[in-house]
Amino acid sequence: MLRVSEVWERALKPPSVAGLAEPGDVVVIRSGEAYVGKQGVSLANGVTNRSAGAHALCLHLVTIPPGSRGVPHFHAGHESAIYTVSGETEVWHGEGLSQRTIVQAGDFMYIPPGTPHLPVNRSDIMTIAVVARTDPQEQESVVTLNLPPHLAELSAFPVAGH
Repeated sequence: MLRVSEVWERALKPPSVAGLAEPGDVVVIRSGEAYVGKQGVSLANGVTNRSAGAHALCLHLVTIPPGSRGVPHFHAGHESAIYTVSGETEVWHGEGLSQRTIVQAGDFMYIPPGTPHLPVNRSDIMTIAVVARTDPQEQESVVTLNLPPHLAELSAFPVAGH
């Protein structure tokens, strides 16, 4: 049986990442490089298990160009929080992606674990958002879905990261 003190010892143990030698150190991840996630959007390298030794979260900057969209997906077992820095994004979400919400610059959005969602940028302004998720592995919990028939018109929108 795991004792509470053992949990705290594990939580307080510094991550085993090159460059983190002493407890109390911090990791700075310089922005610049990005990659296309399974979600179909561009993700700037941020805080993850690989980049910083994070144990319980990841933090990224997401960009969605005007007139493009992501890929329908959900994060198995992980919740997400999004802050929209610029732009306006249509987000289809819920069972069968049947609900539609518009988020604008300055809005926060919470996505519970396992909730399907799909971002679409119909505007002429680049969407930039800060995304935090309880998945330090960043891409391992992403499960992609097919575009449902009622959103077939969105297939005309290019996937943002491609």
